[in-house]
Amino acid sequence: MQISYITVRKEVDGMNWIQCLSKSIQYIEDHLTDRISIDEISNQAYTSSSHFQLLFHLVFGMTVGEYIRNRRLTLAAFDLLAPGSKIIDVAMRYQYDTQESFSKAFTRFHGFPPSRVQPGKIRIFHPLKINITVQGGFEMSHSFIDEFYWNDLKNQKDELLPDIDKYQRVIKWAIEARKHNPNVFDALTEWILDDSEWTDDKLAENEQILMQGILARFRNQNVQLRAYLKDIEPSGIVNGAVFNALDRFDDELSGRTNYDDLRDVVSKMFTDFSVMRDRKIREQIAGGKTGPLGTYSVDIFGFVNALKECDARVQWTLFMPDAVERLQKGFKVEKFEYMKMPALRFIGKESCECDGLDTVGGLKKLFSILDTMSEYKSGFDYDVLLQHHYGRGVDAERRHCFWGRFMKAGTPVPEGFVYFDFTPQRTEDKIVAGLPFISQFAFAVFSGDMEAMHNSEGYDSNAMYDITRNIILGHDVNIPYPDKYWTAEVFPDGYDNYSTAYMFSVEL
Repeated sequence: MQISYITVRKEVDGMNWIQCLSKSIQYIEDHLTDRISIDEISNQAYTSSSHFQLLFHLVFGMTVGEYIRNRRLTLAAFDLLAPGSKIIDVAMRYQYDTQESFSKAFTRFHGFPPSRVQPGKIRIFHPLKINITVQGGFEMSHSFIDEFYWNDLKNQKDELLPDIDKYQRVIKWAIEARKHNPNVFDALTEWILDDSEWTDDKLAENEQILMQGILARFRNQNVQLRAYLKDIEPSGIVNGAVFNALDRFDDELSGRTNYDDLRDVVSKMFTDFSVMRDRKIREQIAGGKTGPLGTYSVDIFGFVNALKECDARVQWTLFMPDAVERLQKGFKVEKFEYMKMPALRFIGKESCECDGLDTVGGLKKLFSILDTMSEYKSGFDYDVLLQHHYGRGVDAERRHCFWGRFMKAGTPVPEGFVYFDFTPQRTEDKIVAGLPFISQFAFAVFSGDMEAMHNSEGYDSNAMYDITRNIILGHDVNIPYPDKYWTAEVFPDGYDNYSTAYMFSVEL
């Protein structure tokens, strides 16, 4: 990388490279509605297209094409808000060949189709600016930068190994990264919240540490990982979900956060790093420490929490499929599906000795009452043991277990029973912990050795729980932990037989 950078500097024949890049960016901004080529843009920097693209990526952490696409889709959204605007006209204006291709790109960028554009919901990607302050050489001495478990795949890409061995190397890296990185993200949170580290004389150095030493380095690692995986993808062994996870991580690393509550503060930091003088801004960026497993409760979910989650998603998509195979000892997953149910009401009682629910007789009494309510069946009529933490982390609230069934929304509740309502999607704009939960879930059915599928030794909970969760993580499907998290052990043959299925809350 060092050699390539020096080559670029020579290529511009001594002209200030900052001015070259600034001029090329302005040229792009002036021609966003025109068909422009890399050659035309690189001419503004007085360098070859190949060296310009390398320099652009080194400085900004994205390709020229990504920058143009992000700016066009930002401006296109504002154009669509104008009275009488037509999607096809806006698509053509920003150089999309078809309305369909524009709609796909627009939806992926903004999170909603062009037909549903609304003020206040638009994802804004601002024009890039170069602002460098030099106050001597910075060593980036904070050890947490090097504590991240970085990969070195670029230098291994061309090794003469079978694709399966190359992929196993990536999986091993992901496993090790999962062991190391969570604590390092917590150290990053701690550093950002340390007022003594954010005096005016340290601000420029801290910008280098955070924006270049960490964010840009993660972007570069993602570029290498994506290229490495694309190279072996034709073999059919790569879990395709990893590319979606990388896309989401790249969005966060470039300031295009997927979290509505963070969008404003992240945009401010990327636009003008001096806002980090403000303690309240830093609190929103830092968030709270979530521990090595990411399960601790936090008062503020910050930008670092989002990065930690995205880093974990990449790792999970890589090693979870193998983990699921290894965990199935003496039994197998017979069926696995994601389900979106209409509004539901769970009716039951909390499991405890005082109600006799630790005995078959006590359970028989409970379910005999529910049996009389057949007109309120929901269509998912199994006996279940529902488990949740009332929307709080496992460190803040113990697990509560409730025997009962899922019934239709609004079902009358028998005396002495409790109920929990489930809605098809979130009913609030912001994250609100606890009830109502969401009636979206993964449903896994198992067959084989009953003892093995209920084994808890070596598992976080038991085999069925762990495998169901790990399949979800391998698919890069969101588990809404902790705010809307719940699970349920399912008894297809009734409460007086073994459970052989599992429900796990997801958000699809």
